[in-house]
Amino acid sequence: MSDEDWVYNETTGEWGPASDVAEAPVIEVRDAAGTLLADGDQVVLVKDLKVKGARQTLKQGTVIRSIRLTDNPDEIDCRHDAIKGLVLRTEFVRKR
Repeated sequence: MSDEDWVYNETTGEWGPASDVAEAPVIEVRDAAGTLLADGDQVVLVKDLKVKGARQTLKQGTVIRSIRLTDNPDEIDCRHDAIKGLVLRTEFVRKR
């Protein structure tokens, strides 16, 4: 038996050598200006946004701190003082 690492594939239900597993593709998330975004970045809104489910409008220039990237390259998960579970489209933000 070799010293190679083995990985369980949940899709097929089989064990296989780690060398057979391809790396997951890296998703590039870009803001409205085309700048790459990363987890923990600060962004600024480029236009006023009415938030669905909240009776509040986020104004242009509002700073959103510590963003988190999602599986969708067009959306970022954000935290704002007044709104819980905020998800913004990347076309409406610019890296600060």
